[in-house]
Amino acid sequence: MAMNTDVSPLPGPARRAVLRRRVRLLVAATIGYNAIEAVVAITAGAIASSAALIGFGLDSIVEVASAAAVAWQFSAADHERRERTALRIIAVSFFALAAYVTFDAVRALLGAGEAEPSTPGLVLAALSLAVMPFLSYAQRRAGRELGSASAVADSRQTLLCTYLSAVLLAGLALNSLFGWSWADPIAALAIAAVAVREGREAWRGDTCCAVPAAAAPCGHASTDS
Repeated sequence: MAMNTDVSPLPGPARRAVLRRRVRLLVAATIGYNAIEAVVAITAGAIASSAALIGFGLDSIVEVASAAAVAWQFSAADHERRERTALRIIAVSFFALAAYVTFDAVRALLGAGEAEPSTPGLVLAALSLAVMPFLSYAQRRAGRELGSASAVADSRQTLLCTYLSAVLLAGLALNSLFGWSWADPIAALAIAAVAVREGREAWRGDTCCAVPAAAAPCGHASTDS
């Protein structure tokens, strides 16, 4: 019986070094962008009394925490030893995000204040919707080739920010154009459900779908000595 050889080989030391540097650069870019995003969103949200914008800004802080966990992991030469801890930090970040989004969405549905239109919020949401998919794709690709479950998990955190950007943009636009204040919290609840699922997968280590052939199953290989 012929063996299945349609699996990428384990990258050599030189390629792994390149991938580690790439992950660190992508993480630094994610941290920098989300830090700016958090300041702008929370400020604009406070001015417009927009719970959605403030929640989006707090999500950006969660993004920074997740990316910082990966940066901490890859700051060590033997980054594999820190894989499990980094995954747990990312998982907790997902759960915290889901809890806040759910709380904020329920408050909005119960009529806890009405947000004013926010042009800076619309611009920020549109910009994030354009930037985040590229960051997520680049980090996920590098993480999968490297066999790093934490890098892939953080890329999913960044992708979740893309979904939240779309939700925020739609919510702000519908509120501004038609006064449909209920649209954003309904969509936000769906995003919270996705966040819980991603958090569970990160906690278990089920985040890396294409590790190299020489690596052990996802979520376990990187924690070996």
